[in-house]
Amino acid sequence: MADGRVGEGVPEPLGVVADAAGVNVAVVAPEATGVEFCLFDATGTVELARHALPGRCGAVWHGHVPGVAPGARYGLRAHGPWDPEVGHRFNAAKLLVDPWATALDRPFRLDPVLFDTGDRPDAADSVAAVPKAIVAPPPAPPAPPVPLPAGPRVIYELHVRGFTMRHPGVPEAIRGTFAGLAHPAAIAHLKALGVTHVELLPVAAGVDERHLPPLGLTNYWNYNPVAFLVPCPKLAPGGMAEVRAAVAALREVGIGTILDVVFNHSGEGDADGPTLSLRGLGNAGFYRVRGRGYANDSGCGNTLALDRPWPLRLVMDALRHWAVQAGVAGFRLDLAATLGRRDHGFDPEAPLLSAMRQDPVLRHCLIIAEPWDIGMGGYQLGRFPPGWGEWNDRFRDTVRRFWRGDAGMLGELATRFAGSADLFGPGRSLADSVNFVTAHDGFTMADLVSFTHRRNEANGEQNRDGGGENHSWNHGTEGPSDDPAVRARRAADVRALLATLLLARGTPMLSMGDEAGRSQGGNNNAYAQDNALSWFDWAGMDAGLAAYAGRLVRARLAHPALHAAARLTGAGDVAWLRPEGGAFEDWHSGRSIVVLLQAAGDRVLVALHGGDVPCPLVLPPPRPGFAWRLLADSAGEAGPETRPLAPRSVRLLAEAAT
Repeated sequence: MADGRVGEGVPEPLGVVADAAGVNVAVVAPEATGVEFCLFDATGTVELARHALPGRCGAVWHGHVPGVAPGARYGLRAHGPWDPEVGHRFNAAKLLVDPWATALDRPFRLDPVLFDTGDRPDAADSVAAVPKAIVAPPPAPPAPPVPLPAGPRVIYELHVRGFTMRHPGVPEAIRGTFAGLAHPAAIAHLKALGVTHVELLPVAAGVDERHLPPLGLTNYWNYNPVAFLVPCPKLAPGGMAEVRAAVAALREVGIGTILDVVFNHSGEGDADGPTLSLRGLGNAGFYRVRGRGYANDSGCGNTLALDRPWPLRLVMDALRHWAVQAGVAGFRLDLAATLGRRDHGFDPEAPLLSAMRQDPVLRHCLIIAEPWDIGMGGYQLGRFPPGWGEWNDRFRDTVRRFWRGDAGMLGELATRFAGSADLFGPGRSLADSVNFVTAHDGFTMADLVSFTHRRNEANGEQNRDGGGENHSWNHGTEGPSDDPAVRARRAADVRALLATLLLARGTPMLSMGDEAGRSQGGNNNAYAQDNALSWFDWAGMDAGLAAYAGRLVRARLAHPALHAAARLTGAGDVAWLRPEGGAFEDWHSGRSIVVLLQAAGDRVLVALHGGDVPCPLVLPPPRPGFAWRLLADSAGEAGPETRPLAPRSVRLLAEAAT
């Protein structure tokens, strides 16, 4: 097993780093009794050599292997005890991916040989089924620094593959990749829409859940990572250079890139999952183990122990790697409550959250938390650091219920529309509330107004998966309808929902295709649907709706009264009015309200009418030298600014100098 040519090496930096004479290898493997560095031929199929790492510094095994150049394929093998009852699952027959690898020669795929779940270690060698890491050349110079974006933000959540798979203007060879996202035809839509940031669903190399391949399905959303520093080979065949080029192309037109990152769990899953990386290197050190199994605060089978040094180090290195090498503007933290957990529960000053706030790279990034997980005490909306965005599901549910017609929602709607200051304590900006009505997880906006029940049979779980309570409505017909009246009412509701989202205080987030009328046929959990059901339907795009959404975005960004982040006081910055004139009073049973907003010398008026019959509108007097001008009406009607509000509609007006 030993090789006399292998030198002692050094324990830093972690991973495999090339130099003029070979590579330094530094592997974190707590409780291991030995670690081997395995080299492969250019195809990644023939194992050429194994080198035992002779050095050790605590949990880090290290060595210098001469003669290994960038481009070489490699994997790891770890020796140690097999005692699943206390969390140890060492088995040198299972080839492992370096957690600090930055490139892989192929995507992950499940194979029976990867599963090592018995009372004794499985003797079958997994070498043929495991991707090989690629020794990287010296890193490229850091991407241009991206300062924390100044001014208002409008975020557009998209899937790199789904956004361009059906785009006729993107060359077929690059559809579904970062190169496709960087194509001018793809960027043109984002620029026309006017968004300031795209938020990309996870792009790190991940693996399918084991129940999907037998069903002929894959994890399209990619929320099941294994190699946290590696761009998914399917999304970025050109590796990090391709990601970097796409981020730069977006930045050139003024659009920042936010990565949705998953650090709450890994794709190795529960105790019956595959052995691919961390499980074989230090299962008890990287995960929160519970005897043979795991804590499952993520709902995905395992939970990374991010209050411990090595998992914390891995995540911090991964975040810095994407920020520096790709030049992204920020990160959305999936199930961020898990990232703040200690053994006793959530701590807003947990090690990872504190480390990110002080890190010289990450403290300049835009950070957005999904403020919950499924564990005990997992709902933590409003408890993340000032300056961090948080997905506000209270906004989502309130807006849905109001437009569905639920009684007594107007007061709650006003609170959400005003920025949810009740949820974000003193010292928090209203911009910290990331408002959304729909996201990748759940109904599309077109389906929200067309289905009252999920239609997830295609997922192979007998329609049991996905949320059961969606606060949705169907206008009297479930699913698609050829009735012009039903279609018109649904289209009007979508425009009202878009207006409510894009005109409310906070930071709005649009979901891919909502501006174009995209449907998923009622599937509210399309994580396994890598097909036309999930992809952006460019041929069927509602161009009129997209133009309307673009007008709303531009109005929001142009008017401080709409995007100001200061908390409303009622002292000249906001007035709540009745549509027919006068101060508003009926917070419990009303269905209509007019919001008069003012900031930085700018005044706008938003009228929200949830009733089913027209409503008179009396405008407050404009300031001397100004007049009210119509900017958008979800009813799409022409006419004077003071015409009655159409049923279930939103109207936006702004003062303009006469």
